[in-house]
Amino acid sequence: MNDEPQAPQTKGVTVELLAAVDLDGEIEGLEGRQLRMRLVTMAPGGVFGPVHDHKGRPGTVYVLQGTITDHRDGVATEYGPGLGWPEDSNTTHWLENRGVTPAVEISVDIVQKG
Repeated sequence: MNDEPQAPQTKGVTVELLAAVDLDGEIEGLEGRQLRMRLVTMAPGGVFGPVHDHKGRPGTVYVLQGTITDHRDGVATEYGPGLGWPEDSNTTHWLENRGVTPAVEISVDIVQKG
């Protein structure tokens, strides 16, 4: 039996686009994509859900403040400041802030333009 809670919908999350680079002409094969960097803030009790994957949208995350709990494969892993994780085609997860202070991360990924 899996004790992992069901992933609720996103709540208590703000996302700010910090920068984006159009990859057309930069790297062959990445036409129609962009490299983006976002600042994601999760309020206490906030959730970045529901369960989602990163197929075709690889990236990395770095925690600046607070603690973010990453739920994947029935395992909840906590990441605090100075820690992060990769998000590749094998990643299926959801995130939450179980703490009492805001959690802030930098997320960098490659996405389809538009």
